[in-house]
Amino acid sequence: MIQLRFFIFLTSKFVRAIIASNLNNPYMEFWRCGMNRGLEFVHKSMLAYSAACRPLCQKLKLTQTAFDILMFLANNPEYTTARDIVEVRKIKANLVSINVDKLVGEGYLRREADTDDRRKTHLLCTDKAGAVIEQGRTLQNRFMNSLLAHIDDAARKQLAESIHQMEQ
Repeated sequence: MIQLRFFIFLTSKFVRAIIASNLNNPYMEFWRCGMNRGLEFVHKSMLAYSAACRPLCQKLKLTQTAFDILMFLANNPEYTTARDIVEVRKIKANLVSINVDKLVGEGYLRREADTDDRRKTHLLCTDKAGAVIEQGRTLQNRFMNSLLAHIDDAARKQLAESIHQMEQ
């Protein structure tokens, strides 16, 4: 099963590739033909994901950004700093700062100083965040299942292989 983070990676990589590409290159004909459709797909997918998250965020009294930060940290344990969230998840630094403070204040995250570099602070999910993370992962799995509902196993496998190749 393709994880949501791979989907987000794919869509963000797709957008960056289009923006950074020289569309006059003859090899870019594929992008030229499908660019509007591709960008529209990315946009609609992100809107659909936000809409799917809205009821859970309202129930938990979390903003979408706070929820995204919490799920990012839970799903990607190799990333533990605010800088990681800004650089990898592409959330603006001021929004990360405000929402991390809120998540720490509400007991969903805790800050831990880095033992080797006093300038770094690691953000760690607390036990209280466990229930939110479980609900969030359930929501993410349902979203991905609905997104891929009409795609057969062979096409899913090909999509997963394509994503893997793009990650290289």
